[in-house]
Amino acid sequence: MSSAGISSVHAFTDSLKGLLDRSRQVKPDGGIEPALVSASFSGDVENIAKKFNLGRSVNTQDHYAALETACRNIFYSLLASTSIQDKSFGQIWNLLDLVTILSDVQLCEPGLVFWLVEELLDSQTIDGCKVVFDYLDSRRERLIAKHFKQKQLIILRACNELLRRLSRAEDTVFCGRVFIFMFQSFPLGDRSSVNLRGEYHTENVTVFDKAPPPKEVAESEGAMEVDQEHSAIKQQEDSTEEPSTAPQVQGDTSSSQPVEGVTKSVKFDAQADKPKEAESESEPDTETLYPLFWSLQDTFSQPTRLFDSQIFSSFKSGLDLTLRKFKAVQQHQQSRSGTSNLPSPSSSQTLKRKRSNLENDPQQPQKRPRLDPDQQQQQHRLATSFNPRYLTSPDLFSLELSDPTFRRHILVQALILIDFLLSLTPRAKRKLEDKKASNKSVLYGYTLADDDFKWITATRSEIATYLQQGQEGKFYYRMVDTVLSRDKNWVHWKADGCPLISQSPIPPASILESQKGAAKACAPRRIRPTPLGSLDLSFLSNTGDEGQAQGLEALKRPERYALPKVEDYKAPIVEDEFDIEMAKTEEEKETAGTAKASKMWRALRLASKNRMNMFDKIEDGKDLGALFDPPQPPPPLAKMAEIDSNTDQKEDEMEAKGGQEAEGKEVMKEDVNGVKDLGMGEIMPTAVEAT
Repeated sequence: MSSAGISSVHAFTDSLKGLLDRSRQVKPDGGIEPALVSASFSGDVENIAKKFNLGRSVNTQDHYAALETACRNIFYSLLASTSIQDKSFGQIWNLLDLVTILSDVQLCEPGLVFWLVEELLDSQTIDGCKVVFDYLDSRRERLIAKHFKQKQLIILRACNELLRRLSRAEDTVFCGRVFIFMFQSFPLGDRSSVNLRGEYHTENVTVFDKAPPPKEVAESEGAMEVDQEHSAIKQQEDSTEEPSTAPQVQGDTSSSQPVEGVTKSVKFDAQADKPKEAESESEPDTETLYPLFWSLQDTFSQPTRLFDSQIFSSFKSGLDLTLRKFKAVQQHQQSRSGTSNLPSPSSSQTLKRKRSNLENDPQQPQKRPRLDPDQQQQQHRLATSFNPRYLTSPDLFSLELSDPTFRRHILVQALILIDFLLSLTPRAKRKLEDKKASNKSVLYGYTLADDDFKWITATRSEIATYLQQGQEGKFYYRMVDTVLSRDKNWVHWKADGCPLISQSPIPPASILESQKGAAKACAPRRIRPTPLGSLDLSFLSNTGDEGQAQGLEALKRPERYALPKVEDYKAPIVEDEFDIEMAKTEEEKETAGTAKASKMWRALRLASKNRMNMFDKIEDGKDLGALFDPPQPPPPLAKMAEIDSNTDQKEDEMEAKGGQEAEGKEVMKEDVNGVKDLGMGEIMPTAVEAT
């Protein structure tokens, strides 16, 4: 570095030390909280940029390097001279806050603060790293608010290096804190955390004895039986103190030793023991179950192994035997405890702890000294802790099977694997095809057979029934089922290629526009002149063109209700006949013929009222010309009077002659027929009646 660069480092160092002295006045206690902000230094941070012309100089990277060197020198000096438990270690937190402020205003590299944190984690023990993570948890939102792309690789590297140092068995809670910090820092769709290719953790191999020695297994089972008999004898001794409430004891085929405190009048029911003997015969042996049980872990860690039919068949047999053994152990515990509820995990751990204390120290007094809050918290932490790796020793297998928490863990693993297999059914794969999933890495070509599907659904139902038993069993199963149901959404999200879940922030203009729309929608409205769904009655208004009736007057026009004349159909029928002759296609000819037939039918219907006598002149509806001819006018009145006088004269002559009555009637008949020929058929009956 040149002399100018060295001078810049000294200048930056002096300025930073001055700011740290100011921070000591703001935070005299030296704790992590509260966080320092730019206002805590009364504008001294901005004076650094003005003093060194940062941001306007061409050699900005040189100034960044000089400021980074100054920060590292102060950081190393503080780290070497103070311990993390000391009060003066608060200057480290103040320095990290100061570097965060400088990176936010672009006066130094954005990743400088995490470079210092990474070196701080490397220099501390596990307990010291927990304190460092207290600082990171309190500043997480502030640290990732700006320039996260320049910081994400440093965060990922620092957290992974810390996880390599931690023990999954002893530092389980701290590992969870590190994972939670990364999950909250990185977005959900980040490629570093989604496992886009769907790879399995095959490195977690469960090591067990393929064929345990029968003698060791027998000794372990014998030790377990002795322990159970000891507890049974203790219960019988407690029950003998109250003879009136002592329960009736039935025979137990598993133990042949007499029990003190029980009278000899106990009756053994042979028929009641038959089902127990059948259950004991169907119960799998522990020695036989041991290799099959632990071989399930290989399938749990790598489910794609089930695509092999042989492995699938062995998995089914192993899971069936395991489930039968769990049911048998549960029934055995219920029969000994006299209750149908399973003991809770915490109570079982407490009983084991008490039993181990009694075995190790038989002379231990009943009254124990009271523990202070720190010791109680430590004891509670030990009671609720668990080992992420199973203990696969054959000597402990029987004890593990008697633990309800252990059984629940195994069955939850089985439920996870069963849900994976159910996603390979034709129906489930059809849903993914409909969604057009793009991530082919998690779409398997294997399809579950119908027989395997029936076995899986039946096994899942048995596991669900088993988990719902015992204390808080229904709540436990509901929690597990809810987690597995939500996990299906994540599976579909990964199959879709992990699209972005986070949405871009809404611009202020859209917010203002939506507020105006909401205010407009909630404002009181006037009654609409035309309600929604009603008919438009504007045609009833009397306004319109001059000379044309409008509104109600238009409805009173005669053409709306008067029947048309027969002659009105003459011209349309002629046009239809012309269209038939000039038609070029069969479709046009058929259309014109249909129109002509409709008009002819309507014309005939109108003519049937007053022109029925013309129907004889129409030949099968081919020619309606006679129908359209106007009717003949009636004869004149003089002709009518002459006909009347002739009729009277002839009647007188007929009366005079007397005998010529018949002849007179014939003459009258001829005259009447003549009148009818003149079109007076409707008038003559009246004249005849008058005579």
